[in-house]
Amino acid sequence: MTGGGGTGGDPSVWTALLGTALSLRYEQVGPWRTRVLEAGTGPETIILMHGIGGHLEAYARNMPAFAERYRVIAYDYPGHGFTTHATSDLELADYVAHLSDLMDTLGVDRAHLGGESLGGWLAVKFAVRHPERTGKLVLNTPAGALSDPQVRERIRSLSQGAADDPSHERIRARLEWLMADPTTVSPELIDIRRAVYSRPGFAESMRHILCLQDGDVRARNMITGEDLATIKNEALVVWTSDDPSGPAGTGIAMAEQLANGRFQLIENAGHWPQWEQHATFNELVLGFLAE
Repeated sequence: MTGGGGTGGDPSVWTALLGTALSLRYEQVGPWRTRVLEAGTGPETIILMHGIGGHLEAYARNMPAFAERYRVIAYDYPGHGFTTHATSDLELADYVAHLSDLMDTLGVDRAHLGGESLGGWLAVKFAVRHPERTGKLVLNTPAGALSDPQVRERIRSLSQGAADDPSHERIRARLEWLMADPTTVSPELIDIRRAVYSRPGFAESMRHILCLQDGDVRARNMITGEDLATIKNEALVVWTSDDPSGPAGTGIAMAEQLANGRFQLIENAGHWPQWEQHATFNELVLGFLAE
C-alpha cells in the first residue's frame, strides 16, 4: 500500500499513513521539544510545513506518496501542535531559526521546502536567509504577501476562540474556514485539533502565535519584493479556486517576481489543497520536484 494520499478517495489521517514506515517522535531543538514525523529514505529531503495554529497532520495525505522518492519530514512549529508552548511572541525570524536548528538536529544539510500558509511564508524567509540550505520551493497558498485587516481579524477570532473554548463547534468552524467543501472536515481531524487546543496552556500560546495578525507586527515580517527577487531557487506557487485568504492574483504576482517561479491553480479547494485535492496536489508537486 502506498498510502491514500496519492490514490484518490478521502482517507483518514492514519488510513493515509498505513503501510508507510515512519517515525513519530520528539526532538529537542534548542528550547523547543519539537514533534517530528519522518518517512522515506530517499537521497533528497523535503520538509513539509503547516499553517498558523496548525499541526503536522495537515500533510498526512501527502507524506506516503512523497516518501516513495524522498526523505520526508513534517513537524509542529514552536508554540504549535504538541511542540513546546510559546511564552512570548513568535515572528518569522524565530521560525526560521528553529527550522535551521531542526535541520542541524536531524542531519539535513539541504532540503526542498513545502509550506502551506505560514509554512509558505517561512519557506520564503528561510530561502532568503539560508539559500545554501534550500532546494526547490513549493509555496502552497502562502501567507505573508497580503495584510487584509478583515482576513487577519477572521483568523484571529476563529483561532483564539477555538483555543479559549476548544469545543467541537468552535474547532469545526476554524477548520471549515480552511476548506472549499466543509464536508472534508472529518470528525477525526476535529478530534486531532481538539486534542491540540485542549492542552493546558495552549490558549496563551495561541495569543503569542497570533501576533502575526497584528498590523504592525505583520508589516515588519511581510514578504517583500526584495525577498522574492533575491530567491533564485525553482519555486512552484500553488493557489486555489476558493482560498479564503486572498485572490489567486496574489500567487500569480509572487510567481512573476521570482526568478524561477511558476504558478498553478488547483480547482475545488480552499486553503488546504494538499488535503482537499490531495491526489492532484501530490501529482503536481512530485512532478515539479522530479524535473
